[in-house]
Amino acid sequence: METAKLKGTIPDGVYPTMITPYTEDGQIDYPAFEQLVEWHIERGVAGLFAVCQSSEMFHLSLRERLELARKSVEFVRGRVPVLVSGHVADSLDDQVEEAKMMADTGADAFILVTNRLVRRHEGDDVFKRNLELFLERFDRDIILGFYECPAPYKRLLNADIVRFIVQTGRFGFLKDTSCRMVDIRAKIEAARGSGFKLFNANAATLLASLQAGGAGYSGIMTHFHSDLYVWLCEHWKDLPERAAELQEFIGLASVIEYQLYPVNAMYSLRLEGLPINLVSRRADARQFTESMRLEVEQMMRLSHRFSERYSS
Repeated sequence: METAKLKGTIPDGVYPTMITPYTEDGQIDYPAFEQLVEWHIERGVAGLFAVCQSSEMFHLSLRERLELARKSVEFVRGRVPVLVSGHVADSLDDQVEEAKMMADTGADAFILVTNRLVRRHEGDDVFKRNLELFLERFDRDIILGFYECPAPYKRLLNADIVRFIVQTGRFGFLKDTSCRMVDIRAKIEAARGSGFKLFNANAATLLASLQAGGAGYSGIMTHFHSDLYVWLCEHWKDLPERAAELQEFIGLASVIEYQLYPVNAMYSLRLEGLPINLVSRRADARQFTESMRLEVEQMMRLSHRFSERYSS
């Protein structure tokens, strides 16, 4: 397979994995979602990754996934790129039709989930064959990407698969969830010289991944302090000592991910003044304990001190 040329590129930087706010009766709260979009844009993010696992895409109907994608594009109003996934169907036929509908929402890129193209027990040969079949039938002119989504099972790309993906000339984004620098470096090297960029989802390895040639961050912790990730991605080269200090904080702060997500992120955003209810379709907010709330509150107070220090 000869390498094709990618049309357009995904800008480097920070891409929040957008959560889905709900009303008290469990419907998508679009006024709250619009305020969340503004909150992130005000903090300088490069773009948004919507209708992803953080958005609870596996718990949304097809109609809801499409409307959430359309609203993301509408609320952004062309200021930053909008990447969407919603890639949840099982059969390849359904996946192709689903992808076409998502691409037609006006998004700037459609992001495939790595585990949808192949079953847990199947090998890379099946992945490659199914990807070729998908690309043959997917006729939309849009940048594509991959997301190593942990649900329903995590399937990481390896360097050989990355080289195969690069050769298609269609892909410009990878949300990496390996959390291992040996894997991250191998994928970056396999894609070197192409438009296929790695965006790390893991806070602890972020600075090291940027130093290795990674393009930015796309992860859970943006809902706690996206401004700090923006600063690190923009200044790690020219202010290396301050970047190393900030990395120590965001790496430690990211252990909050092991709480009750996305409820803890919703609570954090409420502390930021956003009208987001503690309502989730994938997590029971009744399990969000007093201790968890205190941990978020204390982490956010410390986060604000870093924001003040790094904004000057």
